[in-house]
Amino acid sequence: MTAPLDVLTLALWQCPYAASPAEALARLDSTAALARAQGADLLVCPEMSLTGYSIGAARVQALAEPPDGLLAQAVGRIAQRHGLAVVFGYAESNGSERPFNAVQAVDPDGVALAHYRKTHRFGDMDRQQFSPGDRAPAVFEWRGWRLGLLVCYDVEFPETVRLLALQGAEAVLVPTANMRAFDEVPHLLVPARACENRLYVAYANACGEEPGLVYGGLSTLAGPEGGMLVQAGRDELLLLGRLERGALKAAQAGSQLPYRRTDLYGGLIGKPAP
Repeated sequence: MTAPLDVLTLALWQCPYAASPAEALARLDSTAALARAQGADLLVCPEMSLTGYSIGAARVQALAEPPDGLLAQAVGRIAQRHGLAVVFGYAESNGSERPFNAVQAVDPDGVALAHYRKTHRFGDMDRQQFSPGDRAPAVFEWRGWRLGLLVCYDVEFPETVRLLALQGAEAVLVPTANMRAFDEVPHLLVPARACENRLYVAYANACGEEPGLVYGGLSTLAGPEGGMLVQAGRDELLLLGRLERGALKAAQAGSQLPYRRTDLYGGLIGKPAP
């Protein structure tokens, strides 16, 4: 068993989308090598990183695979070859229904650690290309850290990160494909989610363009007191940041979670007024 780490080094890969899954895998291979050479323990890729995001419903359906499909197997071999964990996005097959917008984490032995389906679809493109995820996010443990997965728009809902925090999450990893019109997400919402839950939030965004979309970059690692620990600009970048056990424990000492008035929150699960 691998010993727990007091410091976990993340690499957030901010990149444009490749033209094909084969190109995406080749670029992931070289990026994983670079990330490991720079000391990263875990590499987080953007949303739908293996296939592209704005590719149309037919293309998404054609590229969809099960969680143990050929694309996931190829990522597992990359993780094993370079000795680091990888979080990647792909289209998960869903029978005759629209695929799921999914992310998966694999460990340095190429073994699947966790899997999550995007639950909150943003705009017409998401609704046309994907089915909504049908399971709440859950925590998994790796190297002594309790981690959770979300995808892009999910992090804009306070309930998703709070649900992970109540399960003991210490960091939330968020592959994303956020556009330039929504810079408030990395600038404001990601640090707020980290602060209000006393955990780390790692937000790995795409950059460049796809048909009809210009991605905003600004990949961010926010600390458990809401500080922006590192943030990218607009262009392609491998951004490194550290999860530190000491800083996490110090922040959690001031957590508001023990003082929640759950007896008053019943209205949160009701439908909004018309």
